[in-house]
Amino acid sequence: MTLSPKAIITHICVIALFILASLVYFYPVLQGKVIFQSDIAQYKGMAQERDAYKDLTGEESYWTNSAFGGMPTYQLGANYPHNYIKELDRLIRFLPRPADYLFLYLIGFYILLLCLKVDFRLAALGAVAFGFSTYLIIILGVGHNAKAHALGYIPMVLGGIILVFRKKYILGFILTALAMALEISANHYQMTYYFMLLVLVMGLVYLIYAIKEKELKHFFVSVGILILAVALSIFTNATSLMATKEYADWSTRGKSELTINPDGSEKAISTGLDYEYITQYSYGIAESLNLFAPRLFGGSGNEDLGRDSKAYEYLTDQGLSPTKALEFSSGLPLYWGDQPIVAAPAYVGAIVFFLFVLGAFLVDGKKKWWLLSGAILSLLLSWGKNFPLLTNFMIDYFPLYNKFRAVSSIQVVLELCLPVLGILGIREFFKSSVDQKEKLKALKLSFFISLGLGILIFLLKGFFDFEGLRDETYRGYFGDELMTMIQRDREAVYINDTIRSIIYVTLAAAVLWFFVKDKINKNMLVFALGALILFDLVGVDLRYVNEGDFVRQRQVNQPFQANQIDQMIQQDDSIYRVFDPQEGINGARTSYFHKSIGGYHAAKPRALQNLFEYHLYQNNLQVLNMLNVKYIIQQDEEGNSYPAINPDANGNAWFVDQLLPVSSANEEILKLKDFNSKTQAVVNTSEYPALTKLRYSVDSLARIDLVDYRPNSITYTANNPNDGFAVFSEMHYPSGWHAFIDGEPQEHYRVDYALRGMKVPSGQHKIEFRFEPEVVETGSQITLASNILLGLIIVGGLGFTLFRRKKEESHA
Repeated sequence: MTLSPKAIITHICVIALFILASLVYFYPVLQGKVIFQSDIAQYKGMAQERDAYKDLTGEESYWTNSAFGGMPTYQLGANYPHNYIKELDRLIRFLPRPADYLFLYLIGFYILLLCLKVDFRLAALGAVAFGFSTYLIIILGVGHNAKAHALGYIPMVLGGIILVFRKKYILGFILTALAMALEISANHYQMTYYFMLLVLVMGLVYLIYAIKEKELKHFFVSVGILILAVALSIFTNATSLMATKEYADWSTRGKSELTINPDGSEKAISTGLDYEYITQYSYGIAESLNLFAPRLFGGSGNEDLGRDSKAYEYLTDQGLSPTKALEFSSGLPLYWGDQPIVAAPAYVGAIVFFLFVLGAFLVDGKKKWWLLSGAILSLLLSWGKNFPLLTNFMIDYFPLYNKFRAVSSIQVVLELCLPVLGILGIREFFKSSVDQKEKLKALKLSFFISLGLGILIFLLKGFFDFEGLRDETYRGYFGDELMTMIQRDREAVYINDTIRSIIYVTLAAAVLWFFVKDKINKNMLVFALGALILFDLVGVDLRYVNEGDFVRQRQVNQPFQANQIDQMIQQDDSIYRVFDPQEGINGARTSYFHKSIGGYHAAKPRALQNLFEYHLYQNNLQVLNMLNVKYIIQQDEEGNSYPAINPDANGNAWFVDQLLPVSSANEEILKLKDFNSKTQAVVNTSEYPALTKLRYSVDSLARIDLVDYRPNSITYTANNPNDGFAVFSEMHYPSGWHAFIDGEPQEHYRVDYALRGMKVPSGQHKIEFRFEPEVVETGSQITLASNILLGLIIVGGLGFTLFRRKKEESHA
């Protein structure tokens, strides 16, 4: 971590190599192509209205009506004032996507290892081992950009923490605060949360050592400094954090107010997600051997074996043309593990695993134990429902653990710990102070353990039937004989990848043996191991993310193309909603072209989710009407889709003559089964006790017209000879929306479980709803002050450090 001219030049050269590696792997970006990411296509569908409005007006809209009937854009690319951390992040990720994320992996891990006082050569080697880990590459292929973003900054935060515990208080504070601010801005709190579990493990190990070494004062000083650094990083992201918290409480991630299920049975009260949803993606215990050999459980549900597959041979023998047979064998359903869908195995590399074992033997002290403990805890938690004792404890008692799904993704902690301990193990190999016999002993033990694991995996083949959860469905499509061939293909890749891993372990062990015997020097060792790790990891990565995933820029910028149905619907220039039952509540294609009641998001608006579960799945047309669903995509007898007009859609707003009082959320949602949405509105009087007038006279001439629509501002004109109560087909959101009648603030209410309602006096009036979220205004002020403070600390801290260093040099 020295700043001598030579060191600076060295680090610049390493960074240049990282840039080159990132661009070489994703070389189609140099041709102007872009990787097609399925999740990003869905995201663009969700964000289309927000993006189009900003392009047209230059104004940031924090609300969109194009998805789920209406929701904030806080998780859809919203930009906030004074978000200078985001600007810094853009400077760091200057390469074309997704090369920018790979570069972030590499530079982040390099910084971590430098903070651990690792030689730059080994730090670069470790960065390669981490950056090309299969899971980290795969998430770029499917579009989990926020996850990749967060994972890129995690090593930097760890580096800052380590510097503080090394008594580099000023630099440690600066790196921790800055990296943590960037980490939070990446906006994937599940990854940040899992990382904090690792930090807790690290802290516990450091505390034990502080007690043993009588260094408690230093320990608590370090913890205090780190708490201040994290607090400052949180304040620099105040707007996004506050907005996310506000939305999360309103979404399916928040506490449900309902205590019954759609069938009327009692619902378990939970402040988070339910157990089945959390553990749906649980890594199989035996499947964890994928960490050592990639395709033990088939790899993915879409494997390309080409002409080498048994299925291809069978199909051509049956008379199918080679072209058709090859088309089938290029997307074989080989995955047969416990999870519903897998895009690729979480392969960390046979060599990395071998080096991790080596590090466990050679490395001593606190570093070894927090890395080893973190890796083991990560593995156990990734098993989810396959290890219910630990999983149930975490869900029931550990704060916020029940807010996140897909527990298998906690293996990212393991994927960080393994290469760190492996590189620290090689560092011990570099030390002349470590006895050669000790090195040889550790090398032999590590090799035999890794080799033994490979042989054990090979022998376990006889205990598996290679049948997956969906094989019965596949058998119905393909027939028994073809499914038998597919199972034989699964067995073949199992054997091939096991042998492959054994070979790589043997080659890596040989390189280390040559080094111990002084046959090669340090540079040759690093180069040889680097080449082997790259061949190992990249060879697997390219099976799943390669040039075939890249398309022209236009296909990404416009992921959906309007069909004849979309064009027909768009001829109607009024404001309405569209529902495609084939897409349901889990797809954003409709949102790209229309205002939809569906969408694609991990945290859906809770009210709309409940409307689907309690009513729309039961074909309650009254709920479709009150949501102003004017077009429903249906299919004719020949299977052709067409836009059916719903003549009973209520429109944008209407007067009702009766309020139906209920006293609980349960009664409120159940009451929607037997009410007339055009003339009645359901009101929870326990929430709004002031709504005592329940009957209104609705004249035949009374009407409300929408006269100006914008995502964050809607204007109506009302004409009613009597005092009335109006219902608006917009989602009620408890924070940020302000109602006005003739420019004067007016209270509005949640009615019909999910919509907005308002008392409107008699006469002609202008009614406005404006979304002006207080959370953005308040958060922006906090963010500005915190960024200024962070900037002053960085400038002052670095200046003081340089001054002190020069002073020490002048007295030397």
